[in-house]
Amino acid sequence: MLRRGALAIAGVALAAALGWHAGAAAQAAPAELRFGVLPVGGVVESRESWTPLLAELSRALGRPVTVHSATTYEALGEAIRRRQVDLSLLSAQLALDAVTQRRMVVLAQVERHGGTPDHRAVLLVRKDGPSDPLADLLARPEQWRLARGDSRSVSGFILPQVQLFLPNRIAMETRFKSEIVGTHQTTALAVANGDADVATNNTTDFERFRAQFPAEAERLQVIWQSEPTPPAQVLVRSDVPPELQKKLRAFLVGYGRGRGPRAEAQREVLKSLRASLGYAAADNKALLPAARLQYQLARQSALNAQWVSEAARQARLQRIETAYAEQVAALQD
Repeated sequence: MLRRGALAIAGVALAAALGWHAGAAAQAAPAELRFGVLPVGGVVESRESWTPLLAELSRALGRPVTVHSATTYEALGEAIRRRQVDLSLLSAQLALDAVTQRRMVVLAQVERHGGTPDHRAVLLVRKDGPSDPLADLLARPEQWRLARGDSRSVSGFILPQVQLFLPNRIAMETRFKSEIVGTHQTTALAVANGDADVATNNTTDFERFRAQFPAEAERLQVIWQSEPTPPAQVLVRSDVPPELQKKLRAFLVGYGRGRGPRAEAQREVLKSLRASLGYAAADNKALLPAARLQYQLARQSALNAQWVSEAARQARLQRIETAYAEQVAALQD
């Protein structure tokens, strides 16, 4: 019995020792980085597009980098709020929300100069519709079925609202016969298949749509386009150590640069990510155009709204001016 007891004690000690070493090894292993992405054509397509870049990033940092896929802006925003995402490519409005809530900071943005075609919001309709579809749309929006993006989508909602609909006293959320809210692929398909009459979209995603759905794209035409949109930004959690932030920025800015087979392969990856010129270093000031758009949207909405008095309207406008000034100051800090 004494021998069995000694063996049992030894076994417990050995298990404890092994457990301690395993725990120490796990503690020493670098934590993974979770990259948040909104699927464009679908979850699988987005993962496949990002896999080569993130695999190289993982090797460069010596730690695993995984993909956190979200199907909606709301879901990705919630993942950021819950700190389930460490790094992400975000459209201007979602990036602005993440920065102003002090959850993330800007590392880089998609490079646009050098002859790259402008990325613009567009409206799509079927070719077999009215002879002057834009005029008919603005004159009788209540007879049109709308397919649009999330309210935080710059090209899917904000730019069409700010530059076309609100100046014509049309609120996208209330004036149309019906609406479908979804991805750019969803909205284009809705019009092509007759489930909606007009869709918000953008030049980049419509180009992708043409390649994936040539028969459906052939039924569509662009009837309006916006001014160029602000570029998308890559953001990182604000509590990520500065040294790691520096490494992330250096990797992104260097990706696809230089010569040789490796750089050529990286440039092909960038093309699939619709960032053919790569990424440029940036900070929170890159979000000033997005803040301006948010300000314009809030101001035009206030001007078009019904108010109990002119004093109430002016008070609201003054609050918008104050909030915008504070936001600009914070982004420039």
